Amino acid sequence: MMDWTLAFTVLGLLIGMATVTWLISVIKKDVSIVDSVWSLFIFSALLLLWFADDTARAPRAFPALVLVGIWAIRLSLHLTVRNWGHPEDRRYQTIRQHYEPMFWLKSLGIIFIFQSVLAFIIALPILPVMLSQGPLNPLDVIGMGFFVTGLLFETIADYQLMRFKSHHPGGGVLNQGLWRYSRHPNYFGEALLWWGFWIMALAAGAPYWMILSPALMTWLLVKFSGVPLLENDLKARRPDYLAYIESTSSFIPRRPRQKL
Repeated sequence: MMDWTLAFTVLGLLIGMATVTWLISVIKKDVSIVDSVWSLFIFSALLLLWFADDTARAPRAFPALVLVGIWAIRLSLHLTVRNWGHPEDRRYQTIRQHYEPMFWLKSLGIIFIFQSVLAFIIALPILPVMLSQGPLNPLDVIGMGFFVTGLLFETIADYQLMRFKSHHPGGGVLNQGLWRYSRHPNYFGEALLWWGFWIMALAAGAPYWMILSPALMTWLLVKFSGVPLLENDLKARRPDYLAYIESTSSFIPRRPRQKL
Protein backbone atom coordinates (compact mmCIF):
# COMPACT_ATOMS: atom_id res chain seq x y z
CA MET A 1 0.00 0.00 0.00
CA MET A 2 1.41 3.37 -1.02
CA ASP A 3 2.08 5.73 1.89
CA TRP A 4 1.08 9.01 0.25
CA THR A 5 1.64 11.03 3.43
CA LEU A 6 5.27 9.99 3.41
CA ALA A 7 5.44 10.48 -0.35
CA PHE A 8 4.29 14.09 -0.12
CA THR A 9 6.67 14.67 2.78
CA VAL A 10 9.42 13.66 0.36
CA LEU A 11 8.02 16.07 -2.24
CA GLY A 12 8.06 18.88 0.33
CA LEU A 13 11.69 18.12 1.14
CA LEU A 14 12.66 18.23 -2.53
CA ILE A 15 10.85 21.52 -3.15
CA GLY A 16 12.54 22.99 -0.08
CA MET A 17 15.97 21.91 -1.31
CA ALA A 18 15.19 23.26 -4.77
CA THR A 19 14.20 26.62 -3.31
CA VAL A 20 17.45 26.90 -1.36
CA THR A 21 19.40 25.98 -4.50
CA TRP A 22 17.46 28.63 -6.43
CA LEU A 23 18.45 31.30 -3.90
CA ILE A 24 22.10 30.34 -4.36
CA SER A 25 21.67 30.48 -8.14
CA VAL A 26 20.27 34.02 -7.91
CA ILE A 27 23.36 35.11 -6.00
CA LYS A 28 25.71 33.32 -8.42
CA LYS A 29 23.64 34.27 -11.49
CA ASP A 30 24.04 30.68 -12.66
CA VAL A 31 21.11 28.25 -12.69
CA SER A 32 23.23 25.39 -13.99
CA ILE A 33 24.18 24.59 -10.39
CA VAL A 34 20.92 22.63 -10.31
CA ASP A 35 22.66 19.90 -12.32
CA SER A 36 25.27 19.45 -9.58
CA VAL A 37 22.72 19.03 -6.80
CA TRP A 38 19.91 17.18 -8.60
CA SER A 39 21.20 13.72 -7.71
CA LEU A 40 21.48 14.85 -4.09
CA PHE A 41 17.76 15.65 -4.14
CA ILE A 42 17.04 11.96 -4.69
CA PHE A 43 19.63 10.79 -2.16
CA SER A 44 18.13 13.16 0.43
CA ALA A 45 14.71 11.62 -0.19
CA LEU A 46 16.18 8.21 0.46
CA LEU A 47 17.86 9.42 3.67
CA LEU A 48 14.53 10.85 4.84
CA LEU A 49 12.91 7.44 4.41
CA TRP A 50 15.84 5.76 6.15
CA PHE A 51 15.37 7.85 9.27
CA ALA A 52 11.58 8.26 9.09
CA ASP A 53 10.62 4.78 10.27
CA ASP A 54 12.28 1.72 11.74
CA THR A 55 10.81 -0.34 8.92
CA ALA A 56 13.34 1.39 6.67
CA ARG A 57 15.96 -0.79 8.34
CA ALA A 58 14.70 -3.78 6.37
CA PRO A 59 17.27 -5.90 4.45
CA ARG A 60 16.45 -4.24 1.13
CA ALA A 61 16.98 -0.71 2.44
CA PHE A 62 20.71 -0.75 3.16
CA PRO A 63 21.83 -1.93 -0.30
CA ALA A 64 19.58 0.73 -1.83
CA LEU A 65 21.04 3.40 0.45
CA VAL A 66 24.59 2.45 -0.55
CA LEU A 67 23.90 2.17 -4.28
CA VAL A 68 21.97 5.43 -4.58
CA GLY A 69 24.46 7.19 -2.29
CA ILE A 70 27.42 6.20 -4.48
CA TRP A 71 25.54 7.24 -7.62
CA ALA A 72 24.39 10.59 -6.20
CA ILE A 73 27.68 11.67 -4.64
CA ARG A 74 29.77 10.60 -7.64
CA LEU A 75 27.51 12.38 -10.13
CA SER A 76 27.34 15.53 -8.01
CA LEU A 77 31.12 15.69 -7.60
CA HIS A 78 31.70 14.98 -11.28
CA LEU A 79 29.39 17.77 -12.45
CA THR A 80 30.71 20.21 -9.85
CA VAL A 81 34.33 19.63 -10.89
CA ARG A 82 33.42 19.76 -14.58
CA ASN A 83 31.57 23.06 -14.28
CA TRP A 84 33.85 24.74 -11.73
CA GLY A 85 35.20 28.04 -13.02
CA HIS A 86 33.08 27.93 -16.17
CA PRO A 87 30.19 30.24 -17.07
CA GLU A 88 26.58 29.12 -16.98
CA ASP A 89 25.89 26.10 -19.18
CA ARG A 90 24.93 27.09 -22.75
CA ARG A 91 21.60 25.25 -22.46
CA TYR A 92 20.60 27.41 -19.52
CA GLN A 93 21.90 30.56 -21.20
CA THR A 94 19.46 29.88 -24.03
CA ILE A 95 16.61 29.37 -21.56
CA ARG A 96 17.62 32.54 -19.72
CA GLN A 97 17.50 34.61 -22.91
CA HIS A 98 14.10 33.18 -23.82
CA TYR A 99 12.50 33.99 -20.45
CA GLU A 100 13.94 37.43 -19.80
CA PRO A 101 13.04 39.83 -18.26
CA MET A 102 13.00 38.67 -14.61
CA PHE A 103 14.38 35.25 -15.42
CA TRP A 104 15.85 35.15 -11.92
CA LEU A 105 12.30 34.89 -10.53
CA LYS A 106 10.82 32.73 -13.29
CA SER A 107 13.65 30.24 -12.88
CA LEU A 108 12.26 29.21 -9.48
CA GLY A 109 9.34 27.54 -11.24
CA ILE A 110 10.60 26.62 -14.70
CA ILE A 111 13.96 25.26 -13.53
CA PHE A 112 14.08 24.47 -9.82
CA ILE A 113 10.53 23.46 -8.84
CA PHE A 114 10.22 21.63 -12.15
CA GLN A 115 13.44 19.70 -11.42
CA SER A 116 12.27 18.84 -7.90
CA VAL A 117 8.98 17.43 -9.23
CA LEU A 118 10.88 15.36 -11.80
CA ALA A 119 13.13 14.09 -9.00
CA PHE A 120 10.03 13.15 -6.98
CA ILE A 121 8.51 11.13 -9.82
CA ILE A 122 11.78 9.37 -10.59
CA ALA A 123 12.34 8.68 -6.89
CA LEU A 124 8.90 7.11 -6.28
CA PRO A 125 10.21 3.50 -6.45
CA ILE A 126 12.42 4.38 -3.49
CA LEU A 127 9.37 4.18 -1.19
CA PRO A 128 8.59 0.47 -1.59
CA VAL A 129 12.30 -0.38 -1.71
CA MET A 130 13.07 1.45 1.53
CA LEU A 131 9.92 0.42 3.40
CA SER A 132 9.65 -3.22 2.35
CA GLN A 133 9.85 -5.72 5.21
CA GLY A 134 10.42 -8.72 2.98
CA PRO A 135 13.79 -10.40 2.48
CA LEU A 136 15.90 -9.98 -0.62
CA ASN A 137 14.96 -12.23 -3.52
CA PRO A 138 16.38 -13.05 -6.98
CA LEU A 139 14.61 -10.08 -8.57
CA ASP A 140 16.54 -7.79 -6.22
CA VAL A 141 19.79 -9.31 -7.44
CA ILE A 142 18.79 -8.68 -11.06
CA GLY A 143 17.85 -5.09 -10.26
CA MET A 144 21.09 -4.46 -8.38
CA GLY A 145 22.99 -5.96 -11.31
CA PHE A 146 21.34 -3.51 -13.69
CA PHE A 147 22.04 -0.63 -11.30
CA VAL A 148 25.72 -1.48 -10.84
CA THR A 149 26.20 -2.05 -14.58
CA GLY A 150 24.59 1.31 -15.36
CA LEU A 151 26.66 3.05 -12.70
CA LEU A 152 29.90 1.58 -14.07
CA PHE A 153 28.89 2.47 -17.63
CA GLU A 154 28.16 6.07 -16.64
CA THR A 155 31.31 6.43 -14.54
CA ILE A 156 33.65 5.01 -17.19
CA ALA A 157 32.04 7.10 -19.94
CA ASP A 158 32.36 10.29 -17.88
CA TYR A 159 36.02 9.51 -17.13
CA GLN A 160 36.81 8.81 -20.79
CA LEU A 161 35.19 12.09 -21.85
CA MET A 162 36.97 14.07 -19.14
CA ARG A 163 40.33 12.59 -20.14
CA PHE A 164 39.66 13.28 -23.83
CA LYS A 165 38.83 16.92 -23.14
CA SER A 166 42.00 17.36 -21.08
CA HIS A 167 44.09 15.99 -23.99
CA HIS A 168 42.16 17.89 -26.68
CA PRO A 169 41.48 21.38 -25.29
CA GLY A 170 40.73 22.65 -28.79
CA GLY A 171 37.77 20.33 -29.20
CA GLY A 172 37.23 17.26 -31.32
CA VAL A 173 34.96 14.23 -31.27
CA LEU A 174 35.54 11.31 -28.90
CA ASN A 175 34.92 8.05 -30.78
CA GLN A 176 36.96 5.60 -28.71
CA GLY A 177 36.18 3.45 -25.69
CA LEU A 178 32.49 3.31 -24.83
CA TRP A 179 31.97 6.30 -27.10
CA ARG A 180 32.78 4.09 -30.09
CA TYR A 181 29.54 2.19 -29.50
CA SER A 182 27.21 4.96 -28.32
CA ARG A 183 27.21 8.72 -28.75
CA HIS A 184 25.88 9.04 -25.20
CA PRO A 185 27.10 6.07 -23.13
CA ASN A 186 26.86 8.10 -19.93
CA TYR A 187 23.17 8.75 -20.57
CA PHE A 188 22.64 5.08 -21.37
CA GLY A 189 24.23 4.14 -18.05
CA GLU A 190 22.02 6.62 -16.21
CA ALA A 191 18.87 5.16 -17.76
CA LEU A 192 20.00 1.59 -17.13
CA LEU A 193 20.57 2.11 -13.42
CA TRP A 194 17.07 3.54 -12.94
CA TRP A 195 15.56 0.56 -14.74
CA GLY A 196 17.52 -1.54 -12.27
CA PHE A 197 16.09 0.36 -9.33
CA TRP A 198 12.58 -0.14 -10.69
CA ILE A 199 13.23 -3.90 -10.82
CA MET A 200 14.25 -3.72 -7.15
CA ALA A 201 10.98 -1.90 -6.46
CA LEU A 202 9.05 -4.70 -8.17
CA ALA A 203 10.84 -7.16 -5.91
CA ALA A 204 9.58 -5.09 -2.98
CA GLY A 205 5.99 -5.29 -4.22
CA ALA A 206 5.75 -1.92 -5.98
CA PRO A 207 2.72 -1.32 -8.24
CA TYR A 208 3.41 -1.71 -11.94
CA TRP A 209 2.58 1.94 -12.65
CA MET A 210 5.89 2.89 -11.04
CA ILE A 211 7.45 1.99 -14.37
CA LEU A 212 6.75 5.68 -14.96
CA SER A 213 10.00 6.40 -13.08
CA PRO A 214 12.56 4.77 -15.40
CA ALA A 215 10.40 5.49 -18.45
CA LEU A 216 10.39 9.21 -17.60
CA MET A 217 14.14 9.23 -17.00
CA THR A 218 14.77 7.51 -20.33
CA TRP A 219 12.46 9.90 -22.17
CA LEU A 220 14.13 12.93 -20.59
CA LEU A 221 17.56 11.70 -21.63
CA VAL A 222 16.65 10.58 -25.15
CA LYS A 223 13.96 13.04 -26.22
CA PHE A 224 13.94 16.13 -24.00
CA SER A 225 16.84 17.54 -22.01
CA GLY A 226 19.66 15.13 -22.83
CA VAL A 227 20.48 14.00 -26.35
CA PRO A 228 18.52 16.62 -28.38
CA LEU A 229 19.89 19.73 -26.64
CA LEU A 230 23.45 18.45 -26.55
CA GLU A 231 23.51 17.26 -30.14
CA ASN A 232 21.99 20.45 -31.52
CA ASP A 233 24.81 22.34 -29.84
CA LEU A 234 27.53 19.94 -31.01
CA LYS A 235 26.30 19.89 -34.62
CA ALA A 236 26.39 23.68 -34.69
CA ARG A 237 29.93 23.90 -33.28
CA ARG A 238 31.66 20.80 -34.65
CA PRO A 239 31.10 19.87 -38.32
CA ASP A 240 32.94 16.55 -37.85
CA TYR A 241 30.24 15.49 -35.39
CA LEU A 242 27.91 14.77 -38.33
CA ALA A 243 30.13 11.92 -39.51
CA TYR A 244 30.12 10.55 -35.97
CA ILE A 245 26.30 10.60 -35.98
CA GLU A 246 26.22 8.58 -39.21
CA SER A 247 28.44 5.82 -37.83
CA THR A 248 27.50 5.59 -34.15
CA SER A 249 24.35 4.61 -32.26
CA SER A 250 22.65 7.50 -30.51
CA PHE A 251 21.91 5.73 -27.23
CA ILE A 252 21.93 1.93 -26.93
CA PRO A 253 25.51 0.69 -27.47
CA ARG A 254 26.12 -1.38 -30.59
CA ARG A 255 28.84 -1.88 -33.17
CA PRO A 256 29.57 1.17 -35.35
CA ARG A 257 27.88 1.25 -38.73
CA GLN A 258 30.17 0.71 -41.69
CA LYS A 259 30.38 3.49 -44.25
CA LEU A 260 29.16 2.54 -47.70
